[in-house]
Amino acid sequence: MFLFHRLSPLLQRTQQGTLRLATLRTTDVQSVLERLGSDRTLLKESVLIGCSEQNQVQFCLDVGELDQASVEELCGGTFINLRKAFFLLTGAEAPLVAKGQALLRWHQTSGFCSSTGEPTHRNQAGSQRVCNRSSIIYYPKMSPVVIVLVSDGKRCLLGRQSTFPQGMYSALAGFCDMGETLEETLSREVAEEVGLEVHSVSYSSSQHWPFPQSSFMMGFHALVSPAHSQVSVDLTELEDARWFSLEEITWALQVKTPPTRGDPAIAFWLPPKHAIAHRLITEWTDRQTH
Repeated sequence: MFLFHRLSPLLQRTQQGTLRLATLRTTDVQSVLERLGSDRTLLKESVLIGCSEQNQVQFCLDVGELDQASVEELCGGTFINLRKAFFLLTGAEAPLVAKGQALLRWHQTSGFCSSTGEPTHRNQAGSQRVCNRSSIIYYPKMSPVVIVLVSDGKRCLLGRQSTFPQGMYSALAGFCDMGETLEETLSREVAEEVGLEVHSVSYSSSQHWPFPQSSFMMGFHALVSPAHSQVSVDLTELEDARWFSLEEITWALQVKTPPTRGDPAIAFWLPPKHAIAHRLITEWTDRQTH
């Protein structure tokens, strides 16, 4: 079982000094609840998120009603904000944390039927909620988002929002509007954010992303004409956007961990390996070198 405290996952430090997702047995969680004076019925709020390769059922539970420091002491770990945790976890653990947090958040914000106003009730696994009065079944939802790596053939375009960690640049992204195709969203977002017209759009891959509140990211590559590659940044959308050479990107891909704040040796850095933006950047780099 994986524990969260107000949607922040519990991590533990390994002997090598790295952090990993804390995995607890149900009996261990029961013991923690009892020692902190909580009713063990809280376990009924746990949500099924999958099954491990060792055929072990995986659940997550938010213990936000308990004292954070006490839970951390008993479990030998630390609750860390999800955005920070994403840069500290391995590729295999990050999707588990993302799915768990998304489902827990959905349950916390979907307690009432939008049609009748009556309370909704979850099924045993936590995969749906139902309104007994209207019989409406609610399922977890994700918001569709297009993310695109724009290139002029020799360079790629990266931008950063003010909410990004200091120095991090990523591919451009935006939510799909009602009635739009993915291609229309892609073209609109690039035009709005950096003033460029794209062509030769190609699909790459997709990914669930827990930010801001559970998104479904669909990744693309797109080209712009080198003759019309002057960037005009919409500062209401982005803090900055600029072209990066293959040499700059190749260097940035070698930065393994987020740099120390203000590190003069790190000019910029990229999203973590398990982020679809990192995959798009790696794909672009491979195409340039082959």
